[in-house]
Amino acid sequence: MENKKLFEAIKMLELQRNIEAEDIFEAIQEALLAAYRKKYGSSDNVRIDIDPEKEEIKAIRTIQVEGPDGVKVVEEEISSPDFGRLTAQTAKQIILAKIKDAERERIYKEFKDKIGELVTGTVRQTDRRFTILDLGNAEALLPPEEQIPRERYTRNSRVKAVIIDVRRAKNEPPVVVSRTHPMLIRRLFEFEIPEIQDRIVEVKSVAREPGYRTKVAVASHDKNVDPTGACVGPKGSRVKMIVSELKGEKVDIVAWDPDPAKFVANALGPARITKVIVDQGAGTAYVVVPEDQLSLAIGKEGQNARLAAKLTGFRIDIKSEKEAEEVEKQERELREKEIEIEKLLKMTISKDLESEGEQEKQDG
Repeated sequence: MENKKLFEAIKMLELQRNIEAEDIFEAIQEALLAAYRKKYGSSDNVRIDIDPEKEEIKAIRTIQVEGPDGVKVVEEEISSPDFGRLTAQTAKQIILAKIKDAERERIYKEFKDKIGELVTGTVRQTDRRFTILDLGNAEALLPPEEQIPRERYTRNSRVKAVIIDVRRAKNEPPVVVSRTHPMLIRRLFEFEIPEIQDRIVEVKSVAREPGYRTKVAVASHDKNVDPTGACVGPKGSRVKMIVSELKGEKVDIVAWDPDPAKFVANALGPARITKVIVDQGAGTAYVVVPEDQLSLAIGKEGQNARLAAKLTGFRIDIKSEKEAEEVEKQERELREKEIEIEKLLKMTISKDLESEGEQEKQDG
């Protein structure tokens, strides 16, 4: 074994992959002992000494020698060639496996507390099964279910994603990222909007149907700063950057309001709203819109109403003014019938009581 080259390689691994030299030395010791066992059957009496300063690796065997004064325990160095070609190859395989384990552990420790963070990676490999991103100091897996529908990736293109999981996986990258998670929207807004970075504007909630449309509710902690204007930017420049990163996904920026009724009305934009009645206990919102705004409020295949419900946390029932009038008319008629029935019941009960009183008089 050419020790000088080996120790140079160890130093490179330390620098390039941030793997501790001690982990590599431990792997070498274990590998050489495994190689010795494979050749000689046991390594109980063998140890591996590594001296980084002298760049020396020695295999020391402890043996018992019988002499004039009895049995003595002595140590002798085992020369490297004694391991043989086969055992050297075994050692190499074990060392490489241990180095990979150490690198996986290093990546796990580095990224386990970064779930939810935004990362930018270069597409290293992509096919129908998965896409691999190079993050510089680690690889990340972008599974099919975390990819935006109809989005295609090309080698060496740069992609932003959010970390959703970090695991100790052996056969795939330990870092898992997503392009569909709502957290990606939050992080893109933080990245692009200085007022959010400075905590003047806050993202209150996000509702998303990846690849199609997203609604983002924002609020300002400074009465002089318009939150939606800050997010849109001059001539729409800021939100355009986000839409570009999302490959054309439509992004609606909604003004959050502490009044639930106003918030629901804002969330259903761009439709104009006539009236909103919120039942916070039941978690419902009854919304009335002009006749020509009904389809806009509901949206294509119900998307606008669905996203507004996710954004606000209310189940939303939308009616046109004409439908609302009809519903109110039916409710009035029902109430009138209930009042009429109640009056009839009271009259019947009163007559029965009078009849009973007269009968008691006659009996008396």
